[in-house]
Amino acid sequence: MSKSDPSGRPRVALIAGPTASGKSALAMTLAEREQGTIINADASQVYRDLRILTARPSPSDEARVPHRLYGTRDGSTACSAADWATDARATIEAVLREGRLPILVGGTGLYLRTLLDGIAPIPEVDPVVRAEVRAMDAATAHAALLREDPTAAAPLNPADTTRNQRALEVIRGTGRSILAWRADREGGIGDTISPEIRIVDPPVEQLYARCDARVTAMIAEGAIEEVAALAARGLDPDLPIMRAIGVRPILAHIAGEASLGETVEIIRQQTRNYAKRQRTWFRNQRLAPDPGAAPAS
Repeated sequence: MSKSDPSGRPRVALIAGPTASGKSALAMTLAEREQGTIINADASQVYRDLRILTARPSPSDEARVPHRLYGTRDGSTACSAADWATDARATIEAVLREGRLPILVGGTGLYLRTLLDGIAPIPEVDPVVRAEVRAMDAATAHAALLREDPTAAAPLNPADTTRNQRALEVIRGTGRSILAWRADREGGIGDTISPEIRIVDPPVEQLYARCDARVTAMIAEGAIEEVAALAARGLDPDLPIMRAIGVRPILAHIAGEASLGETVEIIRQQTRNYAKRQRTWFRNQRLAPDPGAAPAS
């Protein structure tokens, strides 16, 4: 099948949706049918440290079809959306040169939007300004943002610490609204490719059951030992890899602060909460959902 559309723009498949929805299984089927290469678009699966806990593809899956950008970063180095988008652009170009179909798979909406729409060229904020803003709690940051950049503050949840702090530090550090910066996005590939988008969105009861089953399987496959090995590295606890779902509850279990049963239930709840947020995010995008029940990924 052709790897470009009638306009001559290259086809790029994008399979997205919440965790445990069936994305990986769908991607494998497509890759085998169309000589595709699967490219990771999940913020936790870029790190090599936690194959089990982040549900990275198994070695047998990776042997069936080519996989790219899985486990390519060491957990000691944070990978931003811009970092990933740069890697993804280069990987997509390489896959196309090989005559294969690039198949992006993941549930990290920010990664996908950054790749398609580009990134706002916001300059580095003065560290003093950043420290001052990040010392605020969400309510304080939101109140300040309402005074200094009400348009940016209006759509934000007052309890959203990260987004309120970021918008506030940008207006204070650059003198320009984060919304104005975002209007000048650059580096996106959305208008240079023919994206074929599939949002996997099974019924919520089915999704939550898959989340629970996944956590059980992770524990059985060695997630606790995996986290113990990560902890032994002594990494900064604020690094993304140390904040991956399940890491902190397992560390608490290892420290004797929670039973295994309590730990499993905490991770299940965290996973369901995350899936709910992802589901909401994708449903609010200009993308058509696929309600079909795909096998669990």
